[in-house]
Amino acid sequence: MNKLLPLLLVTISFLTLPAFAEIVHKERSMYRNILVEDSHQLRCLKFNEKNNKTNQSCLYKNDPQRLVFNYTKLLFSSLLVLEKAPERVLIIGLGGGTMSNTIHQLYPNAIIENVEIDPAVIKVAQQYFGFIENERISSTAADGRIFIKRAAIKKQKYDWIILDAFNGDYIPEHLLTKEFLQESKDLLTEGGVITANTFSVSGLYAHESATYKAVFGDFFNVRNNKNSNRVILTTNKPLPSGDIIAKRALSLKAKLAPFGIDIIELTTWITSTEDDQDWPEETKVLTDQFSPANLLNH
Repeated sequence: MNKLLPLLLVTISFLTLPAFAEIVHKERSMYRNILVEDSHQLRCLKFNEKNNKTNQSCLYKNDPQRLVFNYTKLLFSSLLVLEKAPERVLIIGLGGGTMSNTIHQLYPNAIIENVEIDPAVIKVAQQYFGFIENERISSTAADGRIFIKRAAIKKQKYDWIILDAFNGDYIPEHLLTKEFLQESKDLLTEGGVITANTFSVSGLYAHESATYKAVFGDFFNVRNNKNSNRVILTTNKPLPSGDIIAKRALSLKAKLAPFGIDIIELTTWITSTEDDQDWPEETKVLTDQFSPANLLNH
């Protein structure tokens, strides 16, 4: 696995729409402003009406299978760590339902549970982004932290947990703490994987990194210089070697290509904190008592 080139300092925006984008849906939910915008064949969901650059989910209307966002493709690095096809998947943060739909196409027998705090987002995902629900795919309107606590009481287990909650400004602070990550880890099957979508350019970078390492030990960073997203990839078993990852990438290449995912290239964007810890040892871990996300994220 190659070392990363220094990341370009770019904004946290996922994708910038042209100024002539047409608003096809707009509402104020209990939690946020929700907009759906069309620009030619591109349809995007965003939560911050004042910021025209930040979009939560996008699809190509003429090719909805092909992934738009770089970070969404990075999330599929999880398949390089999973030892077998996932049978139970938990996604915290729905957006337009892109991850759920793609995983369903890749693994149609997998049970996928989507958790989204805002019922209006679920409705918009269904109506405007083709979010699929059936006997194997469900959505629950709930806070992700509460859902995970209840799942633990029920002794539920998941092979793959994806943390992709975003409130329009950043990741909700109660989903960043050591306690929350431990609660999430406790839901994993043996060899299960947690994948978190976060950012390389953030005042929280070091604190997030220190917190994940405190719970999981060494983890993988997955990132490139295309934008500011960073995917944190963790498991409850030792991280696989570069040789194992390369072998799995070859076996997945054809399966992922229709979605615009170059899994071979993706392996070159993975680094381990065992080889490259890029934050100070004394960095304070985020806890339920110390998680000042709004103050630190400047």
